[in-house]
Amino acid sequence: MRLADLAGRRVAVWGFGREGRAAIHALRRHAGEQPLTLFCSAAEVDAARAFDAALEIVAGEPDATRLSRFDVVVKSPGISAYKPALLAAQAQGTQFTSGTALWFGENPDARVIAVTGTKGKSTTSALIAHLSRALGIRTALAGNIGLPLLELLGQQADLWVIELSSFQTGEAGPLELGVITSLYEEHLDWHGSRERYVADKLKLADAARTLLVNALQPALLERTQNHSQRLLFGTPEGWHVSDGFICRGEQAVFPVAQLAAPGLHNALNACAALAALEAVGMDALAAAPALARFRPLPHRLQPLGAHDGWHWVNDSISTTPLATLAALESLHGRAVTVLVGGHDRGLDWAPFVDAMHSAPAHAIVCMGSNGGRIETALLVAGVACPIMHVADLASAVAEAKTHTPHDGVILLSPGAPSFDQFKDYAERGRRFAALAGFDVTITGIEGLGIG
Repeated sequence: MRLADLAGRRVAVWGFGREGRAAIHALRRHAGEQPLTLFCSAAEVDAARAFDAALEIVAGEPDATRLSRFDVVVKSPGISAYKPALLAAQAQGTQFTSGTALWFGENPDARVIAVTGTKGKSTTSALIAHLSRALGIRTALAGNIGLPLLELLGQQADLWVIELSSFQTGEAGPLELGVITSLYEEHLDWHGSRERYVADKLKLADAARTLLVNALQPALLERTQNHSQRLLFGTPEGWHVSDGFICRGEQAVFPVAQLAAPGLHNALNACAALAALEAVGMDALAAAPALARFRPLPHRLQPLGAHDGWHWVNDSISTTPLATLAALESLHGRAVTVLVGGHDRGLDWAPFVDAMHSAPAHAIVCMGSNGGRIETALLVAGVACPIMHVADLASAVAEAKTHTPHDGVILLSPGAPSFDQFKDYAERGRRFAALAGFDVTITGIEGLGIG
């Protein structure tokens, strides 16, 4: 669907976050004074009126009757495509689209590398853009990483690196290369089941002419084996990690120790980025030295520094238990107190509990709405380290200070979303930094946009 297809039709925008605002702006540019309705929360009404006084604003969650009054609804990504009201309106003829789908409709000939994955998609996307620019290629970095595609509508780039969440993979148009970094369970509240989450995530394979996937994930290999143009990273024949180096086959290319982003998973993200460049015909070997200049993304295993005798690491982006395990792996050999818990989406914490039973952290502080559930599972399993349960992040930091030895690490890696107590993971990460005693401004992701 293109923006021109909306002319003369009854159109609504559902959601007033950054994606919703970008959609309103794009529709105004292309459809002028066409009537436009916005569905938003009651708390957003005043801001929406200030943003666009001509909007018809409906506060609150729309039901099927309201939605079915429109020919097209432009939906923000966080609104589940499986809401009963949405499905009922769809059955009555209402079409649902998104900013992502509209951008692809407007840019059918753009050269696109799209990246998804349960973990690693943001860092991999940023790495691809960083390395591409190091080769002198005008590159756009946008999408779920923090810049809606519609904000770049009408701008030109030689390569578009687009991060897609599981909410967006089915909205992508045909593209040159799709990259899938990992596949675990997540966002079950949006998708409704693990199987539907996996199926939605893998919709990227349908859009991608060539598909690049992580060879170290058996389930991902099995689910993508029928793609006619599948490539792999993480194999000895291609880009992989071996003996402390990022390697291309038998050639040692870049020392892992020189990566500012710590951990094996980040070294694999670098392999994915290099393999992606190679897959679209770029000189990945020539780009590899630029890995040394890549700055880690905020809130992703971000070392805050030392303060009051402890080392502090902000991994607030961690929203799955497996992401927490990856964070702990990156700090292997150090005395780590890890802060876990947050909004309870019903994810399975058994892999985390099993890992802590075999190789426990120095201490574990459980917090948030699922903190009690995590604590109980750890105690029942007999995990042999101090385990505390507190209500909130401030209390968790206080407990961590009590139980962490001098020169140890206090790691925020919650393995859960922040919505029980914070607006988003970034707000949670900034609060952690403040509680740790750091008077710093954690900026946004570098390199967004076109450069």
